[in-house]
Amino acid sequence: MHISITDKLKKRFHATCALQGLKMSQVVNELIEQWLEKQHSSSNWSDKK
Repeated sequence: MHISITDKLKKRFHATCALQGLKMSQVVNELIEQWLEKQHSSSNWSDKK
């Protein structure tokens, strides 16, 4: 996956992950999972399948 974010945001994200001993990909995976869960819970996916 490739995304476009500002250099400033990337540096902040990288630094924060490093300070917490996390890989950026781990955090991105968590954020995507949380976002998907929120989308799933706020819509009626069972009706759309």
